[in-house]
Amino acid sequence: MNITMQPNEGLAITESDSVHEHAHCRAMGYILDRIADKWTIMAVGALSHGPMRFNEIMRKIGGVSHRMLTLTLRSLEREGLVTRTAFATIPPKVVYDLTDRGRSLLDPLTALSDWAHENRAAMEVDRARYDREQGTPSK
Repeated sequence: MNITMQPNEGLAITESDSVHEHAHCRAMGYILDRIADKWTIMAVGALSHGPMRFNEIMRKIGGVSHRMLTLTLRSLEREGLVTRTAFATIPPKVVYDLTDRGRSLLDPLTALSDWAHENRAAMEVDRARYDREQGTPSK
């Protein structure tokens, strides 16, 4: 965003900068939707231990349906975060692994996990207080 100082008018933001900023926000929203999804975080976490077959990932995550894990892994492959390697064996063997870009997510996801762990109890207290004050049932 370009912000310029106009004489006797203060700061000015041009319309083209505003359009650019909106496009940037939309792009960031797409990326955050992709990487902040519950199953994406779980799959990336599972694969942080090294290459795995589909059923290994499924067992490591727990609670994910076959269809949801399939969609998640396809999406991660599409975004260049995961590789899928199929071996011509009988039975067929497919292995998933994080790419360098996928591995670059580990530090930010660890930081987010640490933040959530540090703040979870306080957030639960605040949520219960808010629900009491608003007269809404706690979830």
